Amino acid sequence: MSFLSKINAFFFPCSKEYPKLGAGKMLLLGLQHAFAMSCATILVPILTGLDVGVALFAAGMGTIIFHLCTKGRMPTFLGSSFAFIASLQLVIGTGGGVPMYGTKEESIPYALGGIICAGAIYLVLALLIKLFGGRFMEKLFPPVVRGVGIAIIGLNLASSAVNNIQGNGIEMFTPAYYWSWGIAIVVCLLAIVLSSYGKGMVKMSSIVIALASGYLLTLLVTKTGLAPASLMSLDAIGEREWFALPNFVLPKFDWKAIGMIAPIAIVTCVEHVGDVYANGSVVGKNFAKNPGLHRTMLGDGLATMAAGFVGGPPNTTYSENTAVLAATGNYNPASLRVAALIAILISFFGKAIGVVETVPTCVLGGACIVLYGMISSVGLRTLVENHVDFTKNRNLCIAAVMFVLAIGGAVIGGPAFSVSGIGLGILAGILLNLILPVKKGEDPGWIAHGVDEEDVKKGISENPDEERLVEEER
Repeated sequence: MSFLSKINAFFFPCSKEYPKLGAGKMLLLGLQHAFAMSCATILVPILTGLDVGVALFAAGMGTIIFHLCTKGRMPTFLGSSFAFIASLQLVIGTGGGVPMYGTKEESIPYALGGIICAGAIYLVLALLIKLFGGRFMEKLFPPVVRGVGIAIIGLNLASSAVNNIQGNGIEMFTPAYYWSWGIAIVVCLLAIVLSSYGKGMVKMSSIVIALASGYLLTLLVTKTGLAPASLMSLDAIGEREWFALPNFVLPKFDWKAIGMIAPIAIVTCVEHVGDVYANGSVVGKNFAKNPGLHRTMLGDGLATMAAGFVGGPPNTTYSENTAVLAATGNYNPASLRVAALIAILISFFGKAIGVVETVPTCVLGGACIVLYGMISSVGLRTLVENHVDFTKNRNLCIAAVMFVLAIGGAVIGGPAFSVSGIGLGILAGILLNLILPVKKGEDPGWIAHGVDEEDVKKGISENPDEERLVEEER
């Protein structure tokens, strides 16, 4: 088989498992997946100071890498990870902070070095899963550590969302201040209503619809003179060419940036496992077994490392695309690979990137109130779904230490290498879970009072997500 034939077979396979689709249908499905991931993927570089075009390029490239590692069997798209926003903002100096290495442009390469090391953590865990099986993940990252870890990621971002609305040089209690908050509230409420009561693509696209509406509203009130012109600038559109190479950046490595960014991968690796099971539940296949968690983890890690080498944010599996799979009923992984090619092509359209860069900060802030709050809420949902019992002092102490270290600004280490913020909180939770003993004959406190004893005997305390998956398969 020639090289071109192999490429064609990879992107457009034909088998009994996934019947070949026409070019028109495949393109339409690919566009749906590209649209589903676009909002979240472009938000991450906007909020962190990275290049939007590079983020789209890295998402498409990362998705193709993932499919190569997983033998093209798993219908998954990889996009920019929200979990790393807070640590990237601290290093780069966005979100109202001060750049760690001189200017924002000088700090970005060091942030990329941290991203590459975060991807390397995926590779280490992939090897451990291959050697010891996936069950050790549950022992190393119990629900209390996972849930609190996700919650502190969202809480660390709260100030950034508010700063987008009332920061960026806006004086308090001026017309610009009130207009900024007014527009942000409209965007926030619209996102909430569409997300809560919308259906189909409207529900899945609630954030991008809210952003587009906020963009048009701000454009209207600033151009008509109702609101101060300082709220919005369209200069970036004029500065961009119609077609241009993304602003690729090479990485640099420094232990301080690595210590702030890389440990976040510990939590995102656990999220990755959950996404693999969720994807398999929708499709009706056990992807944890075939192609295997070690392969999916390897693909995610290599995709994140590749993103760091070109100047993009870390990659992660996207639940938005899992929702598209459920909505369309088409599980052909080739449609995701078409979406990856579309993302790569869009990254070279300079004017489109310029439009994204002109989104007003107050519009972003309104959307981020929902987005960042949702991250924390997902952490709380993890605790509730896994019946974590906070009447157990062991769990209370683990959560307490994680919250204070992550949010209080603690830094441990020295001038050459230090760990702080979210990474420090997560590492502390893992260590405390391993160190604090569990009384003989007593569960580790994952089951709350009032849960039926028969459920405990069935093993819900061990792995509730897996139990739910088994029931769905039945």
